[in-house]
Amino acid sequence: MAEVALITVHGMGETPPTYADGLMDSLRGRLGALAGQVVMRSVYYQKILQDNQNSIWEQTRAHATVRYADLRKFVLFGFGDAAGLENRKEIPGSVYELAQGEIAKTLLSAHAVRPDMPVVFAAQSLGCQVLSSYIYDAQKAARGHPVGAGIWRNIDAWASSTLGRALTASEKSFLGAGTCAALVTTGCNIPVFIAAHKVMHIIPIERPTSLFKWINFYDPDDILGWPLQPLPGGYRELVEDRVVNASGGVASLLLRSWNPLAHNSYWEDASVIDAIAAMLRRLAA
Repeated sequence: MAEVALITVHGMGETPPTYADGLMDSLRGRLGALAGQVVMRSVYYQKILQDNQNSIWEQTRAHATVRYADLRKFVLFGFGDAAGLENRKEIPGSVYELAQGEIAKTLLSAHAVRPDMPVVFAAQSLGCQVLSSYIYDAQKAARGHPVGAGIWRNIDAWASSTLGRALTASEKSFLGAGTCAALVTTGCNIPVFIAAHKVMHIIPIERPTSLFKWINFYDPDDILGWPLQPLPGGYRELVEDRVVNASGGVASLLLRSWNPLAHNSYWEDASVIDAIAAMLRRLAA
């Protein structure tokens, strides 16, 4: 019987639907017999963005000469993701709303297996901001406060249009991270999204449950991955930062100050895999 759910959220850039397969295989190897007690699901919102980005990329290549194709493509797809998710996010059907819908549908899939099981989230890069915003909005809605964008602006309307029915009380709580026991973030760039805000407006999510533990892994060579404890507003008490050498120390050939391998290698690092496995093992045992 399933005892715990692992929900992954991908980061920026070109991303296939199978992005979490390697991590999940590694975790199954670590968990052994306990693996059968873990429901593993992956959120995939990149399809919302990627077709449009591919179109712009191909048009650029067809009608202009550009250098540093790999790096340029990373910037177009990666920063295009961030811009697309934040731009006009308050309008109905925005990318922000659609991405939140993918998180909710993935959680519903896990809820169908066992409604009250604890959830462990593993989020990478931009996915950390996407997931944090989702949980923040859900918690704000649960307190009866107005939400300006996304599905939690009116979760009942979203359920009616997407599912064709109302959510049960159990589903609504589960979708709002009501059983979330742990969060692992890697290559997290939440500081990029909040740095321009006034200090009093920087507010992290609340602990969803008494079991909740948040571990944030960052590589000092990764300029897109940041520590969270230095942030104001309560992050120091909420998050445990851990330094990791995700890239194995390979020097960047593109930029002296950034190792691109670091940003995309967290889920292959043994310390990251071990930390997620330990959380799942604690909740499944």
